[in-house]
Amino acid sequence: MHPDDYLVLEDESGRVKLGGKVMLPSVYVTGVVVAMHGKETSAGEFLVLDVMEAGLPRQIDQSIKSRGEDKYVIFVSGVSVGSSKSDPLQFQLLVDHITGCLGDEQEQRYAADIVHVVIAGNSVEISQDLSNGQAVSPNNQSRLSEPVKELDIFLTEIAASVSLDIMPGPDDPANFALPQQPLHRCLFPSSSSYSTFRSCSNPHSFEIDKIRFIGTSGQNIEDLEKYSDAKDRLEFMERTLRWRHLAPTTPNTLGCYPYTDRDPFIIESCPHVYFAGNQDFYGTRLFTGSEGQQVRVICIPKFCETGLAVVLNLRNLVCHTLNVSMQLNS
Repeated sequence: MHPDDYLVLEDESGRVKLGGKVMLPSVYVTGVVVAMHGKETSAGEFLVLDVMEAGLPRQIDQSIKSRGEDKYVIFVSGVSVGSSKSDPLQFQLLVDHITGCLGDEQEQRYAADIVHVVIAGNSVEISQDLSNGQAVSPNNQSRLSEPVKELDIFLTEIAASVSLDIMPGPDDPANFALPQQPLHRCLFPSSSSYSTFRSCSNPHSFEIDKIRFIGTSGQNIEDLEKYSDAKDRLEFMERTLRWRHLAPTTPNTLGCYPYTDRDPFIIESCPHVYFAGNQDFYGTRLFTGSEGQQVRVICIPKFCETGLAVVLNLRNLVCHTLNVSMQLNS
């Protein structure tokens, strides 16, 4: 961004420079669809007096008040198995906590209430020195596959006790352009044998007990930060909700498959939970729409750097972190 930046409104008929202080170049990015009220100035600019964004779509009633029992969803991202920052013992502690193999009776009762686990991207890290486009020797082939094999062992332990969704991220062995296709099941011969294992796309949407989830592995939020400004990552996420679009900067600055008949990133139904993986810090906020819609927005931190997983209670959509180190504190 630069202080001299300005916004341009464009449609099929042409372009016009925008003036006024209602729309700030530091807030909006290329690809946002809005309606504007204003007037033309003598300088040929369009003076914006008011702007109307798409806003959140309608939301189904989640009836949280009627939910009597605790059920938990675990979010983790940036495990990066195979990287120098990854600690296998740390991830094993998380797996043991999820499967109820750690802690006293109270901790095990808590683990028994975990109903779903979401791994939001960057699960493995493949050495760039080995995947440089040259022919790979048999020894290096083994080194390339080692992180995936190690991850499969961890996922098998989780899938044996609870349902699991794994999403691809920018560092995973998946296609680069969004939407990223699910990681191939042949990468996980052991864990994929369980019916509880699902390899999912990025972005990913699903539903548990009539609570709608939608989330990404973080590329959309990272790209917004390059071309706009906000006080934190949660504000970027809230803007995508107001714009009703997960990734407005595609395909200009963020790789995207060239769809011609539809836009796969439009938020067609209002979620109850919206998450983004591979963030530098944990954060959460309850975002309220113009018609009373309430969305729990969650930034999932990189596990290999922070040792943090995120726990969401389905009963009331309250979040907290699970700090995994040599000792478990929640």
